Amino acid sequence: MIMRPGQQLLLPANPFFIWGSLIGALLINMSQNMGLWGRAAWSPDLLAVVLVFWTVHQPLRVSIGAAFVFGLLMDVHQAGLLGQHAMAYTVLSFAAITIHRRLLWFSVPSQAAQVFPLFAVAHAVELVVRMLSGGAFPGWLMLLAPFVEALMWPVASLVLLAPQLRAPDPDANRPL
Repeated sequence: MIMRPGQQLLLPANPFFIWGSLIGALLINMSQNMGLWGRAAWSPDLLAVVLVFWTVHQPLRVSIGAAFVFGLLMDVHQAGLLGQHAMAYTVLSFAAITIHRRLLWFSVPSQAAQVFPLFAVAHAVELVVRMLSGGAFPGWLMLLAPFVEALMWPVASLVLLAPQLRAPDPDANRPL
């Protein structure tokens, strides 16, 4: 792959770190749902952010199947409609795989602006599935969740790419 000028060369991603970060995001989502504000409609879905990040950066390791499984785990945890999160995460992962080559050419703030529609569509899919099954409308505050998730994208990029960064100044001991 041709790199854009000024982009830093990254080490290969450790599969244990990838899956550990996804499981950690799942656990944070689960504890957030049991936390102070419960399942608030405006609360961001950290698992969706991490899932999109790894789907964009490692599409051969984290794909639609992983998104479906994590969605089912979230559905079981929330004791909601089985398949609600699974469908939303699957659509989210498919859209992320579709744009992953183009997305990596942009800076991180531009990437955040481009993943915002993905998060909005995922929340819309989740809402439509919930409403079609006879669920209650969660309120207009749910429109804040995709904005918060898009704002979390630069932080997720910084944290999740940190283990892959090489030393910026090569020397005799670090030739790359």
